[in-house]
Amino acid sequence: MAKEGGGEIRIVKKKGGGHGHHGGAWKVAYADFVTAMMAFFMVMWLIGMDAKTRSAIAAYFRDPVGFMQAVRAKSEAVFTINETVPPGGKNTPNMPRAAKDSKTVLKKDRETEKRDLEEFKKYVETALSNIPELSRLKEHVKIEFVKEGLRIELLEGKQPVFFQTGSATVTPAARQLLGIIAQKVSKLDNRVIVEGHTDAQPYRYGGGYSNWELSADRANAARRLLEASGLWKGQVAEVRGYADTRLRNPQDPFHFSNRRVSLLIPYASEEPKSKE
Repeated sequence: MAKEGGGEIRIVKKKGGGHGHHGGAWKVAYADFVTAMMAFFMVMWLIGMDAKTRSAIAAYFRDPVGFMQAVRAKSEAVFTINETVPPGGKNTPNMPRAAKDSKTVLKKDRETEKRDLEEFKKYVETALSNIPELSRLKEHVKIEFVKEGLRIELLEGKQPVFFQTGSATVTPAARQLLGIIAQKVSKLDNRVIVEGHTDAQPYRYGGGYSNWELSADRANAARRLLEASGLWKGQVAEVRGYADTRLRNPQDPFHFSNRRVSLLIPYASEEPKSKE
């Protein structure tokens, strides 16, 4: 078509078609692939970790706030990359006690060891008196010397104090208290035995789950918190679930004080022989 003045109008028709590098479908597929690869390497990494590290990672995802509070409370890493020689030396929580430490324990006499436990007892009692968040727990914590060593009992009240009703879910106050206990216990050479107890009331939710499972699960929940808060590897010697077979108040089997978790710190030294 001609135009006055000698110009010419050209009509250019653009061909539609194609999908602009096949549209965005490839991007979605690529993103899925990258996500799958990341998940795969995460799984491989977790498989290569030791059990304690996996437990610490799981604890973070179950309760990030409580986990970070535990980290800040002890001012050091919850787990390390090298289990054999962790950063900070052999006395960090994740390091097994060396053989010479065991010899040191054997050299301690009962009186020296009892003084160490007495100092620990005063430490916990002071924390319960001076830390506002823990002051309300004072009447629910009983610390006493027994034949085996030192026993700390965390007694439930009419309302949940250390565990949610009918479950092994730990309360924030219990997390803080167990973290404080772990910081001091980790400096001892003594092992720790964790015990769970219930009252005689049958477990109400049924489904094959009973007071036996509940007492063991609560003891294990306390163990995990203690270990995550600083106990050295192997310091927990036993975890026991007694259900209602060892009532604190046998005259009232259904009393709430029967529901408790006990931390027993047994003597490591031999009992002195009586002179005849």
